[in-house]
Amino acid sequence: MAGKKAFPLRLDPVLHDAVQRAADADLRSVNAEIEVLLREALARRGVKVAISKSAKRGRPAGGTSEGSDDA
Repeated sequence: MAGKKAFPLRLDPVLHDAVQRAADADLRSVNAEIEVLLREALARRGVKVAISKSAKRGRPAGGTSEGSDDA
């Protein structure tokens, strides 16, 4: 599986603040909020974007016992 493409993005500070507020309201990171906004904008223009398979987030299922001393 290919990783996500990273690139620098320069935003007007006022625009960044607005995206940050929207991200906070949706409990997302700024990066995730920008992805959602881009997908919505592309969909409105009729551009179809496939949703790629990405690694599941969070703890892996099983394999760890509660109360183990990892520290």
